[in-house]
Amino acid sequence: MERRRRQIRAFRKRRELMVVADRTDKIRGGDVLAFVTLRNERVRLPYFLRYYRDMGIKHFLIVDNGSDDGSDDYLASQPDVSLWWTGASYKRSGFGIDWMNWLLRKYGTGHWTLTVDPDEFFVYPFCDTRPINALTDWLDTYEIRSFPAMLLDMYPKGPVDQTPYVEGTNPFETACWFDSGNYMISKNSRLQNLWIQGGPRARVFFADRPEEAPSLNKIPLVRWERGHTFVSSTHMLLPRGLNAVYDEWGGEKASGCLLHAKFLSTLPQKVAEELERREHFANSREYKAYAEAMSEQPDLWCKWSEKYINWRQLEILGLMSKGNWA
Repeated sequence: MERRRRQIRAFRKRRELMVVADRTDKIRGGDVLAFVTLRNERVRLPYFLRYYRDMGIKHFLIVDNGSDDGSDDYLASQPDVSLWWTGASYKRSGFGIDWMNWLLRKYGTGHWTLTVDPDEFFVYPFCDTRPINALTDWLDTYEIRSFPAMLLDMYPKGPVDQTPYVEGTNPFETACWFDSGNYMISKNSRLQNLWIQGGPRARVFFADRPEEAPSLNKIPLVRWERGHTFVSSTHMLLPRGLNAVYDEWGGEKASGCLLHAKFLSTLPQKVAEELERREHFANSREYKAYAEAMSEQPDLWCKWSEKYINWRQLEILGLMSKGNWA
């Protein structure tokens, strides 16, 4: 019933999307597609697109939610981007997921799809030597339909806005630190997905109420079929069998990480904008926490912080796994 309701919502919300650049005729069978919702992310886009192109993403399907910083013009000029624009409410679209569910159904069906935010960078086993098609081919061989990636908050040493982010550069040259531990995991009994919280956001911004810290569990890579639907961002899906991306019997399934480049010099401006708009989850609770803490210029780095090296380091730390993919 819930799946049907969400599909109907997505069908209705399609009317809010205005085509800016439709290049979907270039999509070919076997292409891995990226789906993105964004607003005012112009400075991030050159590196974001290059990162995923190098990974093997063949086409980007992007919804621009009312940008006024030139993001739409830049994206419309990219030959592998199809772009839709909307000025409709992000909150009333299920925080953008209604728009994504519609585009995934229409263009993603039959493809492996990667649904990410413009500050999320997918890391998977052997990503330094194998394109994403190698991963999806392996998943197809074992009839695995979804692949999880824990959101790993990356941060600099020192105040977040100490070093200005330069367009086109790798954000992890500055935001190269992360928490190797400090994570809480539980299981959602209704949809069977894992629920993960912790890291620097729980440690610094939600220290007095860690149960309200943002969730870090995501399932961004899915072999999409018409009956699929995201329920809450990319945290969980229906049918709920797609959420069974972990092993409860002592084994270890393959998984990845999403390196999260939120904590850059661009954050204070983003916080101010989102507090004014009030379009995010729980009346922008997360952005209120950022604003309160950032007035004191907090340093997210601590003596337990780890400096990022590569995916193998994340596997050793137990944050991701290659499972039985050799």
